[in-house]
Amino acid sequence: MAIGQNKQTVKKVVLAYSGGLDTSVIIHWLKTTYPCEVIAFCADLGQGEEMSAIATKARQTGADKVIISDLKEVFAREYLFPMLRACAVYEGGYLLGTSIARPLIAKKQMEIAHNEEADAVAHGATGKGNDQVRFELVYLTLNPKIRVIAPWREWQFISRSQLIDYANREKIPITATLKKPYSIDRNLFHVSYEGGVLEDPWLEPPDDMFTLTTSPAKAPDMPQTIEIGYEAGDPISLDGRLYSPDLLINELNRVGGIHGVGRVDMVENRYVGIKSRGVYETPGGTLLHLAHRAIESLTLDREVLRIRDGMIPHYASLIYNGYWFSPERLLLQGLFDKAQEKVCGIARIKLYKGTAAVIGRRSQNSGYDKNRSSFESDTDSISADAAGFIRMNALRMKP
Repeated sequence: MAIGQNKQTVKKVVLAYSGGLDTSVIIHWLKTTYPCEVIAFCADLGQGEEMSAIATKARQTGADKVIISDLKEVFAREYLFPMLRACAVYEGGYLLGTSIARPLIAKKQMEIAHNEEADAVAHGATGKGNDQVRFELVYLTLNPKIRVIAPWREWQFISRSQLIDYANREKIPITATLKKPYSIDRNLFHVSYEGGVLEDPWLEPPDDMFTLTTSPAKAPDMPQTIEIGYEAGDPISLDGRLYSPDLLINELNRVGGIHGVGRVDMVENRYVGIKSRGVYETPGGTLLHLAHRAIESLTLDREVLRIRDGMIPHYASLIYNGYWFSPERLLLQGLFDKAQEKVCGIARIKLYKGTAAVIGRRSQNSGYDKNRSSFESDTDSISADAAGFIRMNALRMKP
């Protein structure tokens, strides 16, 4: 909040509410700090929680109104699938499950703020993290005049331990404890964990922390083979059965999770300039990346693939840093989607104790020609032309 800005001027605020520690305290804090009406907005992105229970909790904590929006299908079709078509991975490991959810939440939050004639929006992102940027870039893109309240940049608390103590004193219902003060974000695509013991990058994550995946050591002793079907760069089927986007991701999470697939433990570079350790579970997304790459290996032209792959790091950074609605992301999306028109086919993947390996792929648009690549024949006289090809390419390297 700007210096000298009068807190009394806030009349109605829409809070991006998750029901977790931060936003539960924020409702109480907003009601006591700003004498205003608080609307708790909860986006159902497939986090696997009972939405009615979250709504009840919000009201018990002091929310004047609760709005819940089922966004699972929109999330999968309009956000996850475009990102997957681009093969986006941040810094070699993070599949962007939290990053990609924020623009959708913020966009819907702004729609609600408009409909409810609210003069402010609020979020629970910390002053050290990426989410504050992701949320607020969308807010200000859609309405540059909206008042933004970011409690972590305003209140006296400096740690989640202090928040837990405050919640206990004020009898605010929370699930976080001093023993497990993780920051957890879950949606249809993944679960992320930060904070607590994870802040020491040398310590192994406790196994009881994970929720989507079985420990690879405890996964089934028999491998499982699955087949994922694609059309124009989008997954459409699992083992021959068609699924809607959100149900397909759910089922792949279940199957991949059984076999312990999709755990990532990494130290990443936040947009604000801080290194952060994040632990992620993305079983379905891991399988979709593998399958997609397998189909692309058959169907994409070599130079098209090279150009697209060269742009992936920038595209992934745009999502990670909060620029989903930027003109450059939209430009890249159009380019990537054009390259996906012939990415159709089926990939076969074997899952076993935390690993997933492509063991087969086929496509009606395949550029693979067995007769040309086989060592058993030379029908196009490729070998005869190879010597001249090599000599020509060596010209520029001669002394």
